[in-house]
Amino acid sequence: MRLAPAGLREWGGGGILIILAAVLLWWLVPVSWINWAASGLLALAWFCIAWFFRDPHRLSPTDAEPGDMLSPADGCVSAIERVDQHEAVEGPAIIVRIFLSVLNVHVNRMPCDAEVLETIYKPGKFLDARTAESAKVNESMLTRATRSDGLPFGVRQVSGAIARRIICPVKCGDRFDRGERFGMIKFGSTTELILPEGADTTVRVQVGDRVAGVRTVVANVPVRPSVAGE
Repeated sequence: MRLAPAGLREWGGGGILIILAAVLLWWLVPVSWINWAASGLLALAWFCIAWFFRDPHRLSPTDAEPGDMLSPADGCVSAIERVDQHEAVEGPAIIVRIFLSVLNVHVNRMPCDAEVLETIYKPGKFLDARTAESAKVNESMLTRATRSDGLPFGVRQVSGAIARRIICPVKCGDRFDRGERFGMIKFGSTTELILPEGADTTVRVQVGDRVAGVRTVVANVPVRPSVAGE
């Protein structure tokens, strides 16, 4: 099982502490069955931490079309909104919001081949990520980017009541392939895919749908003809 490097402090440091606790336990307690039971519980605790930080290898769908925008996260589609103005695309936008429970993979991936324009961090509250208000007032990190054909889009990472550390080590000019990892949010959280609203933008998921990062096509925005023909 591959583990996300961003969680090294948790799964690495936690593993060291658990090993030290187990060694101390065997040294201090003479009853073997207690040692075995306690060691088993410690091992289970580490596995739960490691399981959260798992980072599975993913391949994009073989039938994906050039204009397909893949899911940037695992989870459940909690909302699909249309707004008159969004800073990610500097105009009308469609927001596909994905809720990640503590059981989901929390690594975030690029929905398409992209170049980063900027990242915008906003401090905020730490409300339960399952509430609609949390997406508006919680701490967040917006990554503005353009697709290879110049289409502007954004991926916004939003913290939750438990998740209080957003990992997004990207900067202006960084280039990513479709499905490449660019960050994660530790523990329960929300990830949004923001696309420009237009007659040619087609959302292919509904509220309540389960999505998987890289594997699920969330929307399609046809590649601009001038680029598609090159």
